[in-house]
Amino acid sequence: MDMNEEQPHVEDRCILWSDGMQLLKDAAERKHFLRTGLEGIDTLLGGGLRKGQLTEITGQSSSGKTQVCLYSAAHVAARHMGVVLYLDTSNSFSPTRIAHILDELPISLIKEPKDVRLKRVMSNIICESVFDIFALFEVLDRLEVSLNGKVTNGSNRICLLIIDSVSSLLAPIIGGKNSQGRSMMISVAMILKKLAHKHNLSVLVTNHMVAGNGAPKPALGESWKAVPHIRLMISRDRGSNIYTATTLKHTLLACGRHMKFQFLPS
Repeated sequence: MDMNEEQPHVEDRCILWSDGMQLLKDAAERKHFLRTGLEGIDTLLGGGLRKGQLTEITGQSSSGKTQVCLYSAAHVAARHMGVVLYLDTSNSFSPTRIAHILDELPISLIKEPKDVRLKRVMSNIICESVFDIFALFEVLDRLEVSLNGKVTNGSNRICLLIIDSVSSLLAPIIGGKNSQGRSMMISVAMILKKLAHKHNLSVLVTNHMVAGNGAPKPALGESWKAVPHIRLMISRDRGSNIYTATTLKHTLLACGRHMKFQFLPS
């Protein structure tokens, strides 16, 4: 392959052909979503993290991206929705924070002793540290084999894949004129969208912001911009614990919508 040859766009290489009946079947199966437990975020998402789709949360440092991931993992596991695979790229996963989130869940939601609930939830969140692109490929390959073989964790199946953050793995390999790095980024995009589509997973990734012409913008450039089905930007209001989420991209709902939300105190 000529490395100077123009690379196909992500959307061109992620096409999954289907006839009308298959599309109708997919629409019926994929109307379900996984709630994050953050009302403002779930409202902008249209109910929660949609199965079969890739959702991106972008924002500047300390804007709350990891908190959204932790809330999502805790609520999905707590509500008996399935198993969460959490890929941690920066040692930001916090079991203590998960436990604190669980302590604040409404009593009517989960009727079981706290210690029993904590053990059940933690056993349904699989956290793996991933620090480079090659480790990511390896984990995603194992996940594909596992899902193809219908391997489950107990009686539950993996329903949510979280990568916090995908940009920390991809940004170092796409700088300058590194076409090989961009090809690897496109491969990651293809694998993630294939996993979401084929196995009806919700995929949640985080992305940092970089300087643009004026306002900061999501990292990874125009090629990656085509990848997420939904992209939300979050920011923290200055001098408060109030956060704002803004819809940058959505396949079904209008862009530009805003919602305020809060996290529980740490």
